[in-house]
Amino acid sequence: MRAAPNATKAGTDAAQQATAVLHRVHPATALRVVKLIHTVVWAFFAACILTIPVAAYRGHLIVALPLAAIVWVEVLVLAANRWRCPLTAVAARFTDDRRENFDIYLPLCLARHNKLIFGSLFVIGLFTLLTRALT
Repeated sequence: MRAAPNATKAGTDAAQQATAVLHRVHPATALRVVKLIHTVVWAFFAACILTIPVAAYRGHLIVALPLAAIVWVEVLVLAANRWRCPLTAVAARFTDDRRENFDIYLPLCLARHNKLIFGSLFVIGLFTLLTRALT
């Protein structure tokens, strides 16, 4: 199902307005704001991914299924953006730093291996969910 053109345009307009506001403040402040937002979003998805196998194992499919759907939406967003979070591009406007954690408040090691770690945990969660749903 495709999003309505007006909904897509409204989302793009909101992103452009938010970026315009960030450009009015000092670049270091704008970067801190983007990093904070990115970290909160990451924590939300990390919590979803960690909860899926636990909820599925306990038989709480009504919890695990929506969480898996939410994470799948994030996977689609990442896939549409060449496996990069859209907030990375926003953060890049405010710094020349390109270390793996320049755009998020995570330790370098975790930022470097984030997709491998949480991608693997998501697959484990999906496997657990599928196994419990079929038994």
